[in-house]
Amino acid sequence: MEESSVDPAPDVRTLTLEAFADTVIPGEKRWPGDRAIAGVSPGGGSVQAGALAVLEMPEGGMAPALDDVVAALNVHAENYRDRMGLPTDEEVPPFTALSWDGRTAVLTELTAVGHPEKELWTGLALFCYMAFDTGAHLSTTEALAEGHPGLTLMRFETPDTDGVWRFPDYSYRRPLSKLHPDTLENGSLK
Repeated sequence: MEESSVDPAPDVRTLTLEAFADTVIPGEKRWPGDRAIAGVSPGGGSVQAGALAVLEMPEGGMAPALDDVVAALNVHAENYRDRMGLPTDEEVPPFTALSWDGRTAVLTELTAVGHPEKELWTGLALFCYMAFDTGAHLSTTEALAEGHPGLTLMRFETPDTDGVWRFPDYSYRRPLSKLHPDTLENGSLK
């Protein structure tokens, strides 16, 4: 029996956070009926880069607040839907139900100068950027081996076969400077 590539029952939290992350850095749908990802950009976006894993990392401190964040985002989405006279969609959470343009409009409002919740939504967006730009939830060698979309897009240099980065060809094609005579083997000065 073939296994479906469709997530059988994504929960409200996952659908809402994925839709948020996809609005920050969009990617392509993972399957034709993918509602969380709007599919406005080719390749992997923040969701495929691991935004939810980064948001859930205990080191980031966001995980305990995510249920409240999801609830607040969906209230903002309902308010936007009602203001715009859009129909209710009971199949997915309110933010996920919005079109790409609707999601972008909500986030534009929430991150606008003077919005009382601007710091919250801007901070949440930064976690999505961090997932895409760094793969912060993975080691860099692991992320590159898995084809991390952000690092791949940025053409992040792969390490040598031993996992260590060496750059025998300087980017400026010359050493930047000679080492100070008091430089120790570890790179510090005496």
